[in-house]
Amino acid sequence: MTGGYGLVVKPAAQRALAETLPPAAAFAAWEFINGPLREAPRRVGKPLLEPLLGDWSARRGFLRVRYRVDDAKQLVTVVDIAHRSDIYHPRRA
Repeated sequence: MTGGYGLVVKPAAQRALAETLPPAAAFAAWEFINGPLREAPRRVGKPLLEPLLGDWSARRGFLRVRYRVDDAKQLVTVVDIAHRSDIYHPRRA
C-alpha cells in the first residue's frame, strides 16, 4: 500500500480482527481496511447520523467497518468492526 491515509485501529476493532470475527472475515476486513479504506475513505463509506455523527460506515459483506476520517492529519481511525445488526449499538460489557 502506497500513499493514502495513515491508519489507527482502536482496541474494539483490534479485538474483532483478532478474536471475534471468523478468520476469513477478519482477513477480508483487514484487506479492505489496509487497501480501499486507506486510499479513499469517503468514497467507500457513508457518513452516519446521530448519535454517531462524525463516524463513517463501510460495508464488507455482512460486516460493517465504523471509522473516523481526519483530513487535516490524513488519518483514518477504525473504531469497530461488527455484523451490520450490531455495529450501530453500544457494546455491552
